[in-house]
Amino acid sequence: MAALQPFSPASAHPRLSLPSPVSRPHRLGCHYIVNSSISRCSFSKYARMQEGGRIVFFYNPLLIQISHKREVVTHATIEEIQAEKSIVEGSAKEKMDKAIEVVEASFNTVRTGRSNPAMLDRIEVEYYGTPVGLNTIAQISTPDGTSLLVQPYDKSSLKEIEKAIVKANLGMTPTNDGQVIRLTLPPLTSERRKELLKVVGKLTEEGKVAIRNIRRDAIKAYDKLEKEKKLSKDNVKDLSDDLQKLTDQYIKKVDSLRRDEEKELMTI
Repeated sequence: MAALQPFSPASAHPRLSLPSPVSRPHRLGCHYIVNSSISRCSFSKYARMQEGGRIVFFYNPLLIQISHKREVVTHATIEEIQAEKSIVEGSAKEKMDKAIEVVEASFNTVRTGRSNPAMLDRIEVEYYGTPVGLNTIAQISTPDGTSLLVQPYDKSSLKEIEKAIVKANLGMTPTNDGQVIRLTLPPLTSERRKELLKVVGKLTEEGKVAIRNIRRDAIKAYDKLEKEKKLSKDNVKDLSDDLQKLTDQYIKKVDSLRRDEEKELMTI
């Protein structure tokens, strides 16, 4: 077995010669490369390797040093995983519920032929130089199935309310008697129904995009936990799959609302 010993630079041969692969025992101050005949010794720039009757000298800085690092892998407990899921998925679910409420409110503003106070929810009125929602400065009611009644709290705002309703282009002409404003819903024409179906489709897609964005943000939250070593890659994959199932459920809810709205548009 070859022996590696410190050697003086003065007697080193300038040419580098590498010995044949042999197994080396561990020695203090040396770092060995597995299955290699080359080793580095920190206590000398030059070394002498003797194998049988052959002696080889070589210059140490030309050698390669390999350091072996141990990677420590930690695993989250089931309780920890469930706790993180409860926080991230719970927040996502709450936001998706609100997205559904927005879709419902948006559909209520679509004129289907049946009067609904929510049809005026998007109207803003210039009130003393500040734009405000119509429903904040007036009471809106439905005397019957085809008309709306707007009663302002401040009668001086009647003209501005009338102007805002006309500007909103709802397909209804307001009647101002100096006390209240009346709106009568005319029958829906075939052409108007088609236009409203396009509006419903647009509102549906906006709702789906909002839900998918919530899912995207939740995935980012899981990725952050993985970077912080609180979850493993497999944990994140499983939790992301569960989140996708939740997202699919809410997308189906939006589609169900769309079908109901379209059905109402086509039957009235």
